[in-house]
Amino acid sequence: MFKTLRDAWMIKDIRKKLLYTLFMIIIFRLGSAIVVPFLDTSVVSSWMETKATGGNFLEYLDIITGGALSQATIFSLSITPYINASIIMQLLTYALPPLERLHQEGEEGQKTINKITAAVALVLSAFMSFAYYMTLKNSMGAVTTYDSKAANVFVAFVIILSFVAGTSVIVWMGNRINDKGIGNGISMILFAGILARFPVMAGTLAELTKEEPQRYFFESLGVLLLFIVMIGFIVFMNASERRIPIQYAKRVVGRKQYGGQSTHIPIKVCMSGVMPIIFAMSFMSLPSTIELFKPLYDSPVGFWQNFYNGFINFFHTNSLSYAVIYFILIIAFNYFYVSMQYNPIEIANNLRQNNGGIPGIRPGKPTSDYIQRVLSKITLVGAFFLGIIAIFPIVLTKLDPALSSLAMGGTTILIVVSVALETVRTMESEMMMRHHKGFLE
Repeated sequence: MFKTLRDAWMIKDIRKKLLYTLFMIIIFRLGSAIVVPFLDTSVVSSWMETKATGGNFLEYLDIITGGALSQATIFSLSITPYINASIIMQLLTYALPPLERLHQEGEEGQKTINKITAAVALVLSAFMSFAYYMTLKNSMGAVTTYDSKAANVFVAFVIILSFVAGTSVIVWMGNRINDKGIGNGISMILFAGILARFPVMAGTLAELTKEEPQRYFFESLGVLLLFIVMIGFIVFMNASERRIPIQYAKRVVGRKQYGGQSTHIPIKVCMSGVMPIIFAMSFMSLPSTIELFKPLYDSPVGFWQNFYNGFINFFHTNSLSYAVIYFILIIAFNYFYVSMQYNPIEIANNLRQNNGGIPGIRPGKPTSDYIQRVLSKITLVGAFFLGIIAIFPIVLTKLDPALSSLAMGGTTILIVVSVALETVRTMESEMMMRHHKGFLE
């Protein structure tokens, strides 16, 4: 990877793209330090320290925003509305025929879908900004209030508009990186936000080691070694694939012979990436979100109070029930996401139309059934891989509650490594386009 970066830096065009991407990331980090007016950031930070713990959804949002959420800056929502809008549009593309037709129109159709996604992201950002404002006002008490009702309405308008504007600026920066930078713009901003939190996690380990060196010295080394092993495991699983052999029939036209070559269909083990984890986490965050607006009863009396407390405790992020349900949901969402991305019937039809087939398997339905069986096995392996990565922070917190601040470590590492690998592949393809050998050489 470092050799690729060095070689890419030597090419003027790629160096400009790298510098442009770095410039956008610096703007993103500067914006993450600009505080929204009329807010007491110390109150927000104190509240987030107590509530955004144990790997819950609030901590996940704080990590992917690079800590901007806990500081109440203009980039507090970061790219979360755009990610949610992209997920919704991906689901609707396979559910609504008009969107499916747009998806099949190629580049022009994709541009229309991108515009619709941006509009949905704007609506979601307005809704999430209002919800975050209500949390800042009612749960945290961090909003400055005045005696005048008009002044309070103006304060609410400024705060909500600041969050919406911050999200719009981030989406704009992501699109600019797509046009003039390297890699996927939204992924690069997400990558930068997560990396900004890694020094905080490392500082937590260093502080614990300094306070209790006899206990945490070897434990910190073990955690670091475990993270290194996890990075290697993620890289290995990202590159792993199952190759289905394909043989094309020979065809003679005049004096020329066509076909007859052997190839394969690659099926990646980790085809869906981190999306099933995000889906499952969004679903499992609902009870924690309810608890933010209505805390547990201090003195449980009556059936409904006991039921509510039991329901919230059952879905607590550090409970065994939460880990089991979380793991099962990741497997289910992984199968769901792969089924949307991969169509065995379409692949079998394309093979038959091009005089291709799998050795030992008849064309048509037997071919699609064989591909479906292989896909199901590979999907299960990938789902278990994602599940292990996702529940790793829960197991780590169970072993030592003091390490709860390292929660979401597996998921964040998965995102960082995936984005880094994809960026390196993009740079390699850019260099190949500029250094291919001509027929005169």
